[in-house]
Parts: sequence; structure tokens; C-alpha cells
Amino acid sequence: MSDPVFRKSSHSAGANECVEVASVLGSRAVRDSKHPKLGHLTFGSQEWTAFLGTLRRQTT
Repeated sequence: MSDPVFRKSSHSAGANECVEVASVLGSRAVRDSKHPKLGHLTFGSQEWTAFLGTLRRQTT
């Protein structure tokens, strides 16, 4: 299995204090961009969808 390919939001404007996200076997992996070697947290698709829904409600 290859390593996940993490990406930052375009809203981060190149800052190094962000979270990065990768797709991993139908789930999402999230890590701290300042400390990528510390590992990541993995969320299933339902958890990830609920998380994004909460963020969207808080920003509108």
C-alpha cells in the first residue's frame, strides 16, 4: 500500500499551521501540517460527511 497523498486547503494561503487531508481507502486521513511525522487520524465516510456538514453550518 502506498503512502497517502496529503493536501492543504487553497484557503490556507501557503501557511504552515494547517491541517492536511488525504483520501485513504474510502476514508479521510487528517494530520497537522506542522508535525506530519506524528501520524494522522482516520475518519470513515459518514464521520467525514458529518464533520463537513457541521463546518458548513458554522460558517454560514
